Amino acid sequence: MFRTLFSSSKRPFSSLNEQEILALAISSEEDDSRIYRSYADHLRAQYPQSAKIFDDMAEVEHAHRNVLIDMHKRRFGDVIPLIRREHVRGFYERKPDWLINTLSLDHIREQAEEMEQQAIRFYDEAIRHVTDAETRKLLGDLAEAERGHKDIAGMLSDKHLPEDARSEEDETSKRQFLLTYVQPGLAGLMDGSVSTLAPIFAAAFATQDTWQTFLIGLSASVGAGISMGFTEAAHDDGKLSGRGSPIKRGLASGIMTAVGGLGHALPYLIPHFWTATAIAAVVVFIELWAIAFIQNRFMETPFLRAVFQVVLGGSLVLAAGIIIGHG
Repeated sequence: MFRTLFSSSKRPFSSLNEQEILALAISSEEDDSRIYRSYADHLRAQYPQSAKIFDDMAEVEHAHRNVLIDMHKRRFGDVIPLIRREHVRGFYERKPDWLINTLSLDHIREQAEEMEQQAIRFYDEAIRHVTDAETRKLLGDLAEAERGHKDIAGMLSDKHLPEDARSEEDETSKRQFLLTYVQPGLAGLMDGSVSTLAPIFAAAFATQDTWQTFLIGLSASVGAGISMGFTEAAHDDGKLSGRGSPIKRGLASGIMTAVGGLGHALPYLIPHFWTATAIAAVVVFIELWAIAFIQNRFMETPFLRAVFQVVLGGSLVLAAGIIIGHG
């Protein structure tokens, strides 16, 4: 956790010069063009009209890339710096191609809308860091083109979604809620619930002192909450990724991390060791199943996969803590 907080492998967007901003725009347009072609190929057999839309969107992204390359040649020459999304702190990320086969048309449409919205935010932010008038005009034109793309992607909902689909405003609000609160909160809950299992139960079985066990659980939970909260807030300012306020995300992650650890630490306020341990074990069981449910409900992870990942993983960590404590 702390390694992520203090990592210097990514540069802040504000530190990029104008050549690097152009290079980043070029690589981003190249990636988006390939992604849209992958979407089109995935949809072609069942949804040929939607595939044509994504083919057209890929062509436009490729045209954007060529215009940006011409601008780079005029201003900086033929050598384009190698800078990609993953090199910039807080920059939006794209899912790998192998996940496309698991996406439905609805999810692909939503992903396309999010991609275009992220591209708009990138160009709007890039304009603020560029002084050359011709480059500013080009970036502004590309931002408007991406806004038009977002409208085209939105047309898919009229063709392929049920008539009672939620309005675009509701979908946007729900997506923002997921990005700002649910994702960081779930990550915190998982970290707090699972990572504190071993130290708490190891301390419990090693000392059989409920008060000392509670203090260890309290310190581990609060410490993990503070660490996760600061890590989430410092990792991404939300300007380019659209994930919302870093303070809100940091609070969601930090609070849920602490809650996840305190859930099975609080039972050790009970003086009787075995009663406290039995209640703590029940709480752990409830926590792990709650995490699996949230993953399935909000993050659309298949329930059996979520159960296997969370419950089995948590059980192994719990067993490790008990074994270490007995040792």
